[in-house]
Amino acid sequence: MNENPIKSLKVLIVEDDESNCQILTLSIRKFAKEIIISSFGDEAVEICRNNPDIDLILMDMQLPEMDGYEATRLIRKFNTTVVIIAQTAYALYGDKEKTLEAGCTDYISKPIKRENLTKLIQKYFGI
Repeated sequence: MNENPIKSLKVLIVEDDESNCQILTLSIRKFAKEIIISSFGDEAVEICRNNPDIDLILMDMQLPEMDGYEATRLIRKFNTTVVIIAQTAYALYGDKEKTLEAGCTDYISKPIKRENLTKLIQKYFGI
């Protein structure tokens, strides 16, 4: 079976801002065979529980109710291998460390530039 590696990822976008969600969707669609979208941390945890084949999570850290840090910690309790890239508008000193401590694989600051996101996807998936 010769599957096109570019469209091979199952991606969960966790983002409560509609315009950011659209930008992310456009940025990753060439890599994704399937894109799932969630606006809430608790919902993202359930989606991950029900979809153990998710390859990549783009996790907004500032979410209503359950934030991305807590959602990431909960996801890591049952899925230690999924790539989770934190995205935050608050690129302050220590933010990257805080996201990595929560269990994120890597970090990208907003506004997200497509080329930076592409480089991260290539880094972790070799595509």
